[in-house]
Amino acid sequence: MNKNHPEVKFGKTGVLLINLGTPDSTSWWDIRKYLREFLSDRRVIEVNPFIWQIILNLFILTFRPSKTAHAYKKIWRKESNESPLLFFTRNQASKLNDKIGNDKVIVDFAMRYGNPSIKSRLDKLKEQGCENIVILPLYPQYAGATTATVCDEVYRSLMKMRWQPSLQIIPHYESETIYVDALVNSIEKKIKEINWKPDLIISSYHGIPKSYFDKGDPYQCYCQKTTRLIKEQFTKIDVQTTFQSRFGPQEWLTPYTDKTLETLPGKGVQNLLVI
Repeated sequence: MNKNHPEVKFGKTGVLLINLGTPDSTSWWDIRKYLREFLSDRRVIEVNPFIWQIILNLFILTFRPSKTAHAYKKIWRKESNESPLLFFTRNQASKLNDKIGNDKVIVDFAMRYGNPSIKSRLDKLKEQGCENIVILPLYPQYAGATTATVCDEVYRSLMKMRWQPSLQIIPHYESETIYVDALVNSIEKKIKEINWKPDLIISSYHGIPKSYFDKGDPYQCYCQKTTRLIKEQFTKIDVQTTFQSRFGPQEWLTPYTDKTLETLPGKGVQNLLVI
């Protein structure tokens, strides 16, 4: 080898866990920065971009940061000055690295919105000698507004690399046995911890606009599949699928979690477990 040739690290595989994202702090400006990046994503908000940017910048980014900051302050981890999502995602990556990491495999994490960015962590893995990178979006059920936008950002980052690593993406794992087993185990563990028996279990998934589903997004089908597989293993108590966190006036996936909860007392449901 030419002694003047710069050292090149190679031969490793990187595993990159990618979660939604988090603001850097609970300050108004950091919350605004995070919301602007998140709500400017065309995968998340599929409306006329010109009209949406006016609404976003004149109204939402003027008034929403204060309300969002108030909510974040309630859950913010003061001891480490970070959001719970950042804390737990880092721990996930660390524990996975303890299990599979070695001199040939490196596990790291990134956020789709905010920090650490996908580009920064891809660059870091590349610098560490990762010629192969496995992308694991932490969304069991694929959706355009989650997994697909992660892929978009990964591809954008690779476009700037002269020497690109090979890439493998895990798009969904809603029916993987190990995932379903983990959900069932968590249900059984929680029921043992409480001193009452649930009449019903609600499996509440984050919703998406119904129009996204009508255009071909498979998210609802994957959610229903996960619930069905849980019910096949856990038969002691009925498990029902609902969807939460709708935003704006348009119709979202139903049944809505909040509307479902309002009807349960009339059906005799007094004890409820939500996952």
